[in-house]
Amino acid sequence: MKILIILNDAPYGSERTYNGLRLAGSLVKQADVELKVFLIGDAAAAAARDQKVPTGHYNVEVMLKTVGRGGGEVGVCGSCMDARGLKGEMLADGCHRSTMEELATWTLGADRVLVF
Repeated sequence: MKILIILNDAPYGSERTYNGLRLAGSLVKQADVELKVFLIGDAAAAAARDQKVPTGHYNVEVMLKTVGRGGGEVGVCGSCMDARGLKGEMLADGCHRSTMEELATWTLGADRVLVF
């Protein structure tokens, strides 16, 4: 099954991105699941490399790496990156600069689209 998760919210301050990534982390471990995650709007900041968070607090960079290590793919909206001053070299491992065209392709190819 092909699943696309689209995340919209900032990585911290709301739990939407966190909960979407929790689900992504569980889905990527499932047999026969092809997972793609697209970060758009404020969620683009979730892909920032070298995040420092308080001890005991979740780290969305680590969660995104889990998706990549599990065979999932993580795209980050290029326009959203530009608006937030994020450069490609600033992205966490396993994340890539993406486009609306790629999101459209992923959406059309997905069996399920989940939006957080």
